[in-house]
Amino acid sequence: MTGASSGIGAALSEALAAAGAKVALAARRTDRTNALAEKIRAGGGEALPVRLDVTSAESIRRAFDEIEAAFGPPTVVVNSAGVGEAKTFLKTPRELLDRTMGTNFFGVWDVCQEAAGRMVAAKTGGSIINVASILGLGAAVGYSSYSASKGALIQLTRTLALEFVKHGIRVNALAPGWFVSEMNQEFFASEAGQAYAKRIAPGRTGEMPELVGPLLLLASDAGSYVNGAVLPVDGGQHAALG
Repeated sequence: MTGASSGIGAALSEALAAAGAKVALAARRTDRTNALAEKIRAGGGEALPVRLDVTSAESIRRAFDEIEAAFGPPTVVVNSAGVGEAKTFLKTPRELLDRTMGTNFFGVWDVCQEAAGRMVAAKTGGSIINVASILGLGAAVGYSSYSASKGALIQLTRTLALEFVKHGIRVNALAPGWFVSEMNQEFFASEAGQAYAKRIAPGRTGEMPELVGPLLLLASDAGSYVNGAVLPVDGGQHAALG
């Protein structure tokens, strides 16, 4: 699990551990993944905190070496690391675009390449799950760089699904709507954020447990014939995005 130090990544890591998976908690903030690993172990699960920077191919390789030494070849990989900043197109500097694409697209590309290469070599098959966004399916003002990165990620997901199916590897994506996380909690705590939440299709933001069922479907044999899918988890908001 990349991006396991907070938000969706941390919540889904706990869910996988509760379902019996041996979970590698991969992120840059090792103080947080160490604490999460202790929490999972206290509950009877297995967890390994690993330092991983998705913008560094060398860091990715070292992390997978550590994970494989502890748990064996990967069979389920969840790409949850992501960044986002709301800015209109004309106010988006190139540095922000590079940072957004570097984490949300190129970082996932490199993790997928490392993970799939190991799955193919070990002949284990497996499942790769990319955390995209409904803003990769539709558009909203002020999210040009973020939407572009998630749209590219969705197309990568579909292409890899076709390439890797012969190796028994499924590649799918979750497309969450608005879930409160560190990136947006200040906004949703504000009067403007609370008013916005009431205007979206479900009339509220999502709860982290509502992502668990879709994740377990894509990660397990329950979804053995699901490949190349992009599953919105947003209460229907994507239907209103043109």
